[in-house]
Amino acid sequence: MKLLPIILPLLLIQACTGQSNPSDQTTSQLKEEKVPETDPIRELYNQYSKSSGPSISGGTVSNGSLKNGKLFPFKGPNFIYFDSTSYLNKHAFTHEKVHHTVLDTYRQFETVLPGFEFGLMECSNEHGGKIWPHRTHQNGLSIDFMSPLLKNGVSSTDFNTIGLPHYLMDFDENGIYTEDRNYSIDFNLMAQHLLELDKQAKKNGLKIEKVILKIALKDELFASEYGKQLKARGIYFATNLSELIDSLHDDHYHVDFGIIK
Repeated sequence: MKLLPIILPLLLIQACTGQSNPSDQTTSQLKEEKVPETDPIRELYNQYSKSSGPSISGGTVSNGSLKNGKLFPFKGPNFIYFDSTSYLNKHAFTHEKVHHTVLDTYRQFETVLPGFEFGLMECSNEHGGKIWPHRTHQNGLSIDFMSPLLKNGVSSTDFNTIGLPHYLMDFDENGIYTEDRNYSIDFNLMAQHLLELDKQAKKNGLKIEKVILKIALKDELFASEYGKQLKARGIYFATNLSELIDSLHDDHYHVDFGIIK
Protein backbone atom coordinates (compact mmCIF):
# COMPACT_ATOMS: atom_id res chain seq x y z
CA MET A 1 0.00 0.00 0.00
CA LYS A 2 1.46 3.36 -0.95
CA LEU A 3 1.97 5.83 1.85
CA LEU A 4 -0.83 8.10 3.06
CA PRO A 5 0.99 11.47 2.78
CA ILE A 6 0.91 11.03 -0.98
CA ILE A 7 -2.26 8.97 -1.39
CA LEU A 8 -4.68 11.26 0.42
CA PRO A 9 -3.88 14.46 -1.52
CA LEU A 10 -3.99 12.55 -4.80
CA LEU A 11 -7.39 11.12 -3.94
CA LEU A 12 -8.66 14.60 -3.16
CA ILE A 13 -7.46 15.80 -6.53
CA GLN A 14 -9.23 12.92 -8.22
CA ALA A 15 -12.45 13.73 -6.38
CA CYS A 16 -12.24 17.31 -7.61
CA THR A 17 -11.54 16.34 -11.22
CA GLY A 18 -14.20 13.65 -11.32
CA GLN A 19 -11.84 10.79 -12.12
CA SER A 20 -12.25 7.47 -10.35
CA ASN A 21 -9.88 5.73 -7.98
CA PRO A 22 -8.95 2.21 -9.13
CA SER A 23 -8.72 0.95 -5.56
CA ASP A 24 -12.48 1.36 -5.31
CA GLN A 25 -13.15 -0.89 -8.31
CA THR A 26 -12.31 -4.38 -9.44
CA THR A 27 -10.11 -4.70 -12.49
CA SER A 28 -13.06 -5.87 -14.54
CA GLN A 29 -14.91 -2.65 -13.70
CA LEU A 30 -12.08 -0.40 -14.83
CA LYS A 31 -12.88 1.14 -18.17
CA GLU A 32 -10.52 3.15 -20.26
CA GLU A 33 -11.17 6.84 -20.29
CA LYS A 34 -11.76 7.84 -23.89
CA VAL A 35 -8.81 9.63 -25.38
CA PRO A 36 -9.63 13.30 -24.90
CA GLU A 37 -10.33 14.98 -28.19
CA THR A 38 -11.58 18.15 -26.56
CA ASP A 39 -10.85 21.59 -27.93
CA PRO A 40 -8.82 22.65 -24.86
CA ILE A 41 -6.27 19.88 -25.44
CA ARG A 42 -5.96 20.58 -29.16
CA GLU A 43 -5.84 24.31 -28.53
CA LEU A 44 -3.13 23.95 -25.89
CA TYR A 45 -0.94 21.83 -28.13
CA ASN A 46 -1.50 24.13 -31.13
CA GLN A 47 -0.56 27.08 -28.95
CA TYR A 48 2.86 25.65 -28.15
CA SER A 49 3.64 23.30 -31.04
CA LYS A 50 5.26 26.03 -33.12
CA SER A 51 7.23 27.63 -30.30
CA SER A 52 10.64 28.82 -31.45
CA GLY A 53 13.99 29.42 -29.82
CA PRO A 54 16.35 26.95 -28.18
CA SER A 55 15.42 25.40 -24.86
CA ILE A 56 17.44 26.41 -21.83
CA SER A 57 17.49 24.34 -18.65
CA GLY A 58 18.61 26.32 -15.63
CA GLY A 59 19.76 25.02 -12.28
CA THR A 60 19.19 21.39 -11.38
CA VAL A 61 16.37 18.86 -11.65
CA SER A 62 15.50 19.61 -8.01
CA ASN A 63 15.93 23.40 -8.13
CA GLY A 64 15.70 24.70 -11.64
CA SER A 65 13.90 26.47 -14.44
CA LEU A 66 13.01 25.92 -18.08
CA LYS A 67 12.93 28.40 -20.94
CA ASN A 68 11.38 27.60 -24.33
CA GLY A 69 10.36 24.11 -23.28
CA LYS A 70 8.58 21.91 -25.82
CA LEU A 71 5.12 20.45 -25.15
CA PHE A 72 4.56 16.79 -25.98
CA PRO A 73 1.50 15.96 -28.08
CA PHE A 74 -1.21 14.37 -25.95
CA LYS A 75 -1.24 11.34 -28.20
CA GLY A 76 0.93 9.89 -30.93
CA PRO A 77 0.93 6.79 -33.14
CA ASN A 78 2.10 4.54 -30.28
CA PHE A 79 1.99 6.62 -27.09
CA ILE A 80 -0.45 8.59 -24.97
CA TYR A 81 -0.08 11.11 -22.18
CA PHE A 82 -1.63 9.54 -19.11
CA ASP A 83 -3.94 12.25 -17.77
CA SER A 84 -5.90 15.08 -19.38
CA THR A 85 -5.97 17.24 -16.24
CA SER A 86 -2.20 16.99 -15.83
CA TYR A 87 -1.78 17.88 -19.50
CA LEU A 88 -4.06 20.92 -19.29
CA ASN A 89 -2.13 22.02 -16.20
CA LYS A 90 0.91 22.18 -18.50
CA HIS A 91 2.92 19.36 -16.91
CA ALA A 92 4.09 17.86 -20.22
CA PHE A 93 6.96 20.21 -21.09
CA THR A 94 10.61 19.19 -21.50
CA HIS A 95 13.83 20.55 -22.89
CA GLU A 96 13.82 20.20 -26.68
CA LYS A 97 16.62 17.60 -26.57
CA VAL A 98 14.54 15.42 -24.24
CA HIS A 99 11.50 16.03 -26.42
CA HIS A 100 13.34 14.79 -29.51
CA THR A 101 14.87 11.85 -27.64
CA VAL A 102 11.55 10.54 -26.36
CA LEU A 103 9.72 10.96 -29.66
CA ASP A 104 12.62 9.43 -31.63
CA THR A 105 12.51 6.44 -29.25
CA TYR A 106 8.79 5.94 -29.74
CA ARG A 107 9.32 6.21 -33.48
CA GLN A 108 11.75 3.30 -33.37
CA PHE A 109 9.17 1.15 -31.57
CA GLU A 110 6.51 1.77 -34.22
CA THR A 111 8.16 -0.97 -36.29
CA VAL A 112 9.80 -2.96 -33.47
CA LEU A 113 6.58 -3.30 -31.48
CA PRO A 114 3.62 -2.45 -33.74
CA GLY A 115 0.30 -2.03 -32.00
CA PHE A 116 1.67 -1.36 -28.52
CA GLU A 117 0.87 1.97 -26.86
CA PHE A 118 3.37 3.44 -24.39
CA GLY A 119 2.27 5.63 -21.49
CA LEU A 120 3.97 8.98 -21.00
CA MET A 121 3.61 10.53 -17.54
CA GLU A 122 4.54 13.82 -15.89
CA CYS A 123 7.42 15.93 -17.19
CA SER A 124 7.92 19.60 -16.21
CA ASN A 125 5.96 22.82 -16.00
CA GLU A 126 6.10 25.27 -18.88
CA HIS A 127 8.72 27.36 -17.10
CA GLY A 128 10.06 24.65 -14.84
CA GLY A 129 10.18 25.12 -11.10
CA LYS A 130 8.28 23.19 -8.47
CA ILE A 131 5.68 20.72 -9.72
CA TRP A 132 3.71 19.06 -6.95
CA PRO A 133 4.18 16.35 -5.68
CA HIS A 134 7.56 15.78 -7.35
CA ARG A 135 10.85 16.73 -5.75
CA THR A 136 12.54 17.00 -9.12
CA HIS A 137 11.11 17.63 -12.64
CA GLN A 138 12.13 21.28 -12.31
CA ASN A 139 14.30 22.05 -15.36
CA GLY A 140 12.83 20.03 -18.22
CA LEU A 141 15.30 17.17 -17.95
CA SER A 142 13.16 14.78 -15.86
CA ILE A 143 10.37 12.57 -17.11
CA ASP A 144 8.23 9.70 -15.81
CA PHE A 145 7.46 6.68 -17.97
CA MET A 146 4.61 4.28 -17.28
CA SER A 147 5.81 0.76 -16.54
CA PRO A 148 4.72 -1.43 -19.47
CA LEU A 149 2.43 -4.24 -18.37
CA LEU A 150 1.56 -7.80 -19.22
CA LYS A 151 -1.80 -9.45 -18.66
CA ASN A 152 -1.37 -13.19 -18.35
CA GLY A 153 1.91 -12.87 -20.21
CA VAL A 154 0.57 -10.74 -23.08
CA SER A 155 1.26 -7.01 -23.54
CA SER A 156 -1.55 -4.93 -22.05
CA THR A 157 -2.51 -1.25 -22.15
CA ASP A 158 -5.57 -1.63 -19.91
CA PHE A 159 -4.38 0.99 -17.43
CA ASN A 160 -2.94 3.56 -19.83
CA THR A 161 -5.82 6.00 -19.50
CA ILE A 162 -6.99 5.72 -15.90
CA GLY A 163 -5.33 9.05 -15.19
CA LEU A 164 -3.67 10.21 -12.00
CA PRO A 165 -4.60 7.04 -10.03
CA HIS A 166 -1.95 5.24 -12.07
CA TYR A 167 0.62 6.69 -9.67
CA LEU A 168 -1.22 4.82 -6.87
CA MET A 169 -1.04 1.38 -8.46
CA ASP A 170 0.79 -1.04 -6.18
CA PHE A 171 3.18 -3.75 -7.43
CA ASP A 172 4.95 -6.28 -5.21
CA GLU A 173 8.68 -7.04 -5.23
CA ASN A 174 8.19 -9.36 -8.22
CA GLY A 175 6.32 -6.76 -10.25
CA ILE A 176 2.87 -8.33 -9.76
CA TYR A 177 -0.08 -5.94 -9.46
CA THR A 178 -1.44 -6.43 -5.95
CA GLU A 179 -5.07 -5.70 -6.89
CA ASP A 180 -5.18 -8.17 -9.77
CA ARG A 181 -2.40 -10.72 -10.09
CA ASN A 182 -3.17 -11.30 -13.77
CA TYR A 183 -1.19 -8.12 -14.40
CA SER A 184 2.57 -7.78 -14.05
CA ILE A 185 5.34 -5.43 -15.13
CA ASP A 186 6.94 -6.22 -18.48
CA PHE A 187 10.54 -5.86 -17.32
CA ASN A 188 11.99 -6.93 -20.66
CA LEU A 189 10.15 -4.15 -22.50
CA MET A 190 11.07 -1.65 -19.79
CA ALA A 191 14.74 -2.52 -20.29
CA GLN A 192 14.39 -2.39 -24.08
CA HIS A 193 12.79 1.05 -23.79
CA LEU A 194 15.60 2.34 -21.56
CA LEU A 195 18.24 0.99 -23.93
CA GLU A 196 16.62 2.79 -26.88
CA LEU A 197 16.23 5.97 -24.82
CA ASP A 198 19.94 5.84 -24.04
CA LYS A 199 20.77 5.36 -27.71
CA GLN A 200 18.55 8.22 -28.89
CA ALA A 201 19.69 10.46 -26.04
CA LYS A 202 23.29 10.24 -27.22
CA LYS A 203 22.20 11.16 -30.74
CA ASN A 204 20.53 14.27 -29.31
CA GLY A 205 23.44 15.39 -27.16
CA LEU A 206 22.14 13.90 -23.93
CA LYS A 207 22.97 11.14 -21.50
CA ILE A 208 20.83 9.34 -18.96
CA GLU A 209 22.04 10.69 -15.62
CA LYS A 210 19.85 8.57 -13.37
CA VAL A 211 16.93 6.15 -13.36
CA ILE A 212 14.69 5.79 -10.32
CA LEU A 213 12.89 2.47 -9.99
CA LYS A 214 11.71 0.73 -6.83
CA ILE A 215 14.88 -0.94 -5.53
CA ALA A 216 13.24 -4.34 -5.03
CA LEU A 217 12.31 -4.44 -8.72
CA LYS A 218 15.83 -4.02 -10.10
CA ASP A 219 16.70 -7.70 -9.80
CA GLU A 220 13.69 -8.61 -11.95
CA LEU A 221 14.61 -5.92 -14.46
CA PHE A 222 18.26 -6.96 -14.81
CA ALA A 223 17.32 -10.65 -15.03
CA SER A 224 15.33 -10.08 -18.23
CA GLU A 225 16.86 -10.55 -21.70
CA TYR A 226 17.25 -6.83 -22.41
CA GLY A 227 17.84 -6.18 -18.73
CA LYS A 228 21.17 -7.98 -18.93
CA GLN A 229 22.20 -5.62 -21.73
CA LEU A 230 20.93 -2.68 -19.71
CA LYS A 231 23.02 -3.67 -16.70
CA ALA A 232 26.08 -4.05 -18.94
CA ARG A 233 25.42 -0.58 -20.38
CA GLY A 234 26.19 0.87 -16.94
CA ILE A 235 23.27 3.29 -16.72
CA TYR A 236 23.04 4.54 -13.14
CA PHE A 237 20.03 3.43 -11.08
CA ALA A 238 19.38 5.11 -7.74
CA THR A 239 20.49 2.81 -4.93
CA ASN A 240 19.60 4.79 -1.81
CA LEU A 241 15.99 5.94 -1.68
CA SER A 242 13.78 6.98 1.19
CA GLU A 243 10.90 4.64 1.99
CA LEU A 244 8.45 7.14 0.50
CA ILE A 245 10.30 7.69 -2.78
CA ASP A 246 11.05 3.99 -3.15
CA SER A 247 7.41 3.00 -2.64
CA LEU A 248 6.21 5.44 -5.30
CA HIS A 249 8.41 4.15 -8.12
CA ASP A 250 6.86 0.77 -8.90
CA ASP A 251 4.15 1.74 -11.39
CA HIS A 252 6.56 3.98 -13.30
CA TYR A 253 10.26 4.70 -13.74
CA HIS A 254 11.75 8.17 -13.50
CA VAL A 255 14.57 9.28 -15.80
CA ASP A 256 16.85 12.30 -15.34
CA PHE A 257 18.75 13.34 -18.45
CA GLY A 258 21.91 15.40 -18.59
CA ILE A 259 23.11 17.62 -21.42
CA ILE A 260 26.48 16.58 -22.85
CA LYS A 261 28.70 19.66 -23.02
